[in-house]
Amino acid sequence: MKKIITYLIVLIGAVIFLYPFLWMISATFKPEMEIPAIGLIPRHFSLSSYKNVFLKIPILRSFLNSVFVSLCVTSSVLVFSSMVGYALSRLEFRGRKLLFAIILFTMMVPFQITLIPNYILMVKFHWTDTYLALIVPGMVSAFGVLLFTQFFKSVPQSVIDAARIDGCSEFAVLFKIVWPLSKPVLITVAILTFMANWNSVLWPLIVVRQRALMTMPQLVTIFAVGGQAEGQLGVKLAAAVLLALPVVLLYSFFQRYFIESMATSGLKG
Repeated sequence: MKKIITYLIVLIGAVIFLYPFLWMISATFKPEMEIPAIGLIPRHFSLSSYKNVFLKIPILRSFLNSVFVSLCVTSSVLVFSSMVGYALSRLEFRGRKLLFAIILFTMMVPFQITLIPNYILMVKFHWTDTYLALIVPGMVSAFGVLLFTQFFKSVPQSVIDAARIDGCSEFAVLFKIVWPLSKPVLITVAILTFMANWNSVLWPLIVVRQRALMTMPQLVTIFAVGGQAEGQLGVKLAAAVLLALPVVLLYSFFQRYFIESMATSGLKG
């Protein structure tokens, strides 16, 4: 009886949590007049909302821009943050603890504080309205460094020592020995970084003004609040569904690795 009650409560909570998302998806397949209805099943199935999105804005171009920028940032974060994490967890050098504390401190600084200095740098480098302004500022992640540092502490030291005895350099130890053993944390950092960059709106709005370079969240935001949607709720919801779908699929596919890494990273202090 206790299990039945527990499962019932969890089921009710899941329905309450999922219903707004299911309603949003269902509303995109309804004519505009049917959207205010609470029901999930459309009376008259329609794809007009999605057609209007593709006709009014270059959604495919912005999708490719977001994919390119997010993949570039994610790849660089995996490489550079893992290098920093490996150095902080396995190499002995003066000031290591101080450097780690400084990196942790940067996580407490709100993004808005560094917004203006970063923008001034982009202007000085003439990187505005280029992909460099979207990629370079996010090439290293303090949170990624933290996760890598904590996870690498769980790698047996004997494995690293054996690789060094065989003549491997520190780069070879990291990328050929440690990386294959760190699949959960690599996937976790990749998911978090990809999601953060995919959903980023404020920074692209500041540094990119050319429509051909706009990312998908940026273009959808301008589309929804800038008047191009012409007050049509179905079109706005369709754009939101297209924006959220890649991240949802990505997380669903790698969910097991994500949970495993978050649990393992907290074991070593």
